[in-house]
Amino acid sequence: MKVLVEGENYSIEQLSKIFDDPKFYIQNGNQCKITSVGYYHSYEKKELVYMLPKVFMFNHEITVFDISKDELLDLNNSETFKHKEKYNWIRQLLVYFYFSLKEYKRRIKDTSIIDSSLLYDLNSNLGNLEYSYLDLLLSFVNFYKKNKNTILYKHIDFKSNQVKKPKWEKTIQKHLPFIDSKNKPIYVEIRNKKKVINSEEELLIYFFSILNRFNEDHNLHLKIDKSYTLIKGKKFDLLQESGLSKLRKIKHRYFSDTLKKMYSLCELYFSKTDTSSFKKINEEFISVRNYNIVFEDMIDKLFSDKLDETKEVDSISLDELKYNDDGKIIDHIYDYQSLIDTSNIFYIGDSKYYKSGNEANKLSKYKQFTYAKNVIQFNIDLLNDNQCYKENIRYRDEITEGYNITPNFFIYGKIENFLDFENDHLEYKNETPVKSFHFENRLFDRDTLFVHQYEINFLYVLKSYSTFNQLKINDFRTETKLKFRNKFIEFFNSPDLSNFELYFKNLNKDEAKSLVNNSFRELNGKCYYSKNESLILSKHINDESLNLIIQNNNFEKLILT
Repeated sequence: MKVLVEGENYSIEQLSKIFDDPKFYIQNGNQCKITSVGYYHSYEKKELVYMLPKVFMFNHEITVFDISKDELLDLNNSETFKHKEKYNWIRQLLVYFYFSLKEYKRRIKDTSIIDSSLLYDLNSNLGNLEYSYLDLLLSFVNFYKKNKNTILYKHIDFKSNQVKKPKWEKTIQKHLPFIDSKNKPIYVEIRNKKKVINSEEELLIYFFSILNRFNEDHNLHLKIDKSYTLIKGKKFDLLQESGLSKLRKIKHRYFSDTLKKMYSLCELYFSKTDTSSFKKINEEFISVRNYNIVFEDMIDKLFSDKLDETKEVDSISLDELKYNDDGKIIDHIYDYQSLIDTSNIFYIGDSKYYKSGNEANKLSKYKQFTYAKNVIQFNIDLLNDNQCYKENIRYRDEITEGYNITPNFFIYGKIENFLDFENDHLEYKNETPVKSFHFENRLFDRDTLFVHQYEINFLYVLKSYSTFNQLKINDFRTETKLKFRNKFIEFFNSPDLSNFELYFKNLNKDEAKSLVNNSFRELNGKCYYSKNESLILSKHINDESLNLIIQNNNFEKLILT
């Protein structure tokens, strides 16, 4: 097993030993830079290779596993690491990573809205229903662990049924028994005068010989009971040439579900590794050159609700606004309760694929503001056509011509503890959000936007992407939506942070309209008439123009909840 990291440099000597050709890296002299993220297996070199995302680098030399990239590359021989418990966790991580690639491959195929250019980014020579070498390895190991005892007892039963006229005295002298749960001895090897060969034992020999080859090639540390007969070394290499034909001769001898499944796994293995087949392939891989697109899809699956594709403006739905021609998902978007009343508003996010600790640049921030304004305009266009996306979504108030606050957020992946796949660690990155405005003192202006920044445990996202069911995803969304809303409320309830103080007065529509019309110049972009029939004023801490309006009309201080 070899583990590389995207964007890192390795010598041409190191990479030529594990890859059959240079499609996953760019060479510059004797150094090569890994340009893909993915999984690779060479049948000729018998090597499993993982190209991990750059988020696994702590800096240019040390990985998040607290070992160097060169030690990670040669993980099986890293004496400082391989005997530690951490080694097993890296194996689990690599399995989740591989499953995430398969899930992305599946979602690309199943999602018609995604532009076909993404298929260029996803590079694979595996068919949609085809087992990879790693799929087989994992299937064999999982099947063995799940059915280990059942198989062993079948094996013992086979052995027992072969025996005619046992010689118990010699058996007891020469062999040690198993002791079962009732403290009764069970002898696997029995001395006797005559044995009858049971052909059903042949399947167990094939299965455990394959499992043993996996065990030897990839240091799986599986303990295979010594009572099983194993085909090893050159004899196993010869078996790979004829294993499929030998296996099919005994195909109809098995009736139990366990043995049928065992037969299917052996058949898949020999079909995949038959060295005599003219269809044999030398390598298999699933790789992505732009892993940021995969990360965006991982976050989108975890955060975003399904959008209504039936509501359109100029034949474009909100769902289609999510995707650019280059395949980039521009928004993670969902509707949830507004910050200022009981109506709903869209929360709009963008995932940021950087090394741990890095932050979005100015261009990314400008893009996010553009995305948010596109969503606002989409809803305003629906309003102008006397439509609405949903009955309770409210962007603009006709009385004040003010715009509801649109919450925005950035999501960064981070790895602080590579043993932790279970906790999201969704935490606020910066106390002060990114701001954009045309008029600094107009909170309810469509150009006034705030972006809160969060970090999330990348390993939690990785695991959730391929293993979480919809119920678990929905639980995460419920908790996260409340957390994001509460953080925005906390921000706007703190004038020291937001630079705004909020006031309200309960008025009917006519009263609110009269007050706004009489002072429209002073109130433009600074007020909003809520669904709860309350006129809300936002006063910037440096803006004195609203003081008299607040005092003369007995506005009260508003604390958002």
